[in-house]
Amino acid sequence: MPLGPLKPSPLVEQAAEHLRERIAAGDWPVGSRLPAETALAASLGVGRSTVREALRSLAGAGLVQARQGAGVFVIAIEPSEDWAAALRRAAVTDVYEVRMVVEVEAARMAAHRRTDEDVTAISEALAGRRGAADAGDAAFVDADIALHAAVVAAAHNPVLTALFTEFVPALRQGLIDMLELLDLRSADPNHGDEGHALLVEAVARGDADTAGRILREELEQTLARLTSMK
Repeated sequence: MPLGPLKPSPLVEQAAEHLRERIAAGDWPVGSRLPAETALAASLGVGRSTVREALRSLAGAGLVQARQGAGVFVIAIEPSEDWAAALRRAAVTDVYEVRMVVEVEAARMAAHRRTDEDVTAISEALAGRRGAADAGDAAFVDADIALHAAVVAAAHNPVLTALFTEFVPALRQGLIDMLELLDLRSADPNHGDEGHALLVEAVARGDADTAGRILREELEQTLARLTSMK
């Protein structure tokens, strides 16, 4: 099956897609070496630089691997699942366990590293959570997540911040379902306010041990509730 020339559009994406299709079709089985860049470039009607970028894209997807001095080899016929997709498939309790590990340490770091601006942002987020007490469960969960995000941001570690951001879509609906199913806000619309206020105070005064302990206790309680719903 000839590859055929490509149209001048996003050439790298087109080249990567054509090569991906050939791999999926079994034309290059797992373990086989791909043709040289010059041969692929000629077949696709593009430059070697375009082929090189397309191969990098396939390598990033876990389909091929470059071996120095030997060439590029097929190592899988389907792309590896990315982190976001894995989180979407995971059980909310599994995601929450990892969240606990990450966020408790982030709270401790935030207590050491927070700036005046961070304290202001965290206090405003607490006020926003309190203001959402009269709103529906979805808005309340969003305000709760915003407060936790502000604490994580105060740790001033971009990897922690990015990791927490990845957790949010997987956690949000599970937390909304928990509030609705267990009817946690009927008697207390601002459910968990005391613990969150103590967390904010601990971070603001630089008390890492207390901040970590308070957050761990809160997250453990929520995890227990999520587990009870399974």
